[in-house]
Amino acid sequence: MATKIDSHYYQRREYDSKQRFISYWHQINEVLVLHPSSVLEIGIGNGFVSQYLKHHGVNITTCDNDQTLSADYTASIIHLPFDKNSFEAVTAYEVLEHMPYQEALKALRELHKVSSRWVIISLPEANRSLRFEVPVPKVTKVKKLISLPYLWPPKKPLFKGHFWEIGQKGYSLKKILQDIKDSGFKILRTYRVFENPRHRFFILEKLRLSSHQKQNMTD
Repeated sequence: MATKIDSHYYQRREYDSKQRFISYWHQINEVLVLHPSSVLEIGIGNGFVSQYLKHHGVNITTCDNDQTLSADYTASIIHLPFDKNSFEAVTAYEVLEHMPYQEALKALRELHKVSSRWVIISLPEANRSLRFEVPVPKVTKVKKLISLPYLWPPKKPLFKGHFWEIGQKGYSLKKILQDIKDSGFKILRTYRVFENPRHRFFILEKLRLSSHQKQNMTD
């Protein structure tokens, strides 16, 4: 079962840190660069991202399992009330880690079902990082982030409300990437946000499922 987060948590001023606003930028930008005809946002938080996208003409529908957040639909991410291929793009930012890993894989397959083309997700990463920023005259700053996996990965998530995180013992990035592919996706890009390396984004393209994948989804 997914962890239940008090809706007031998203309204606190401390929630919207500078790092989180930088992640908002990526959440918004990854949608805008795709120019999707329709978007489903799952897990609306304080509503900032969906409101911004609506203001910029994006046809977006919102869904959350918390009815007090006033999303367009109230439903579990594992049982979405939409037909196959209902939305060209589906997003779920910092959502899947709030449920046991096997449930998160079921949710990922549900995203595959309701999307007709793209899925964009972000997940928390526990791995440490080195960041370099070098100013170059007459050129945009050169930024480089290097992930540093633990020699002895932490046994528990770093955040209290999470069931698992990338880099935690048993949840290596390699495993996460393979499970995403096994759920029927091509990974177009994945990256950690330079200013907020706790957040890793995945831009996914929906592929046709093989018979083996279809069987796994029904198991």
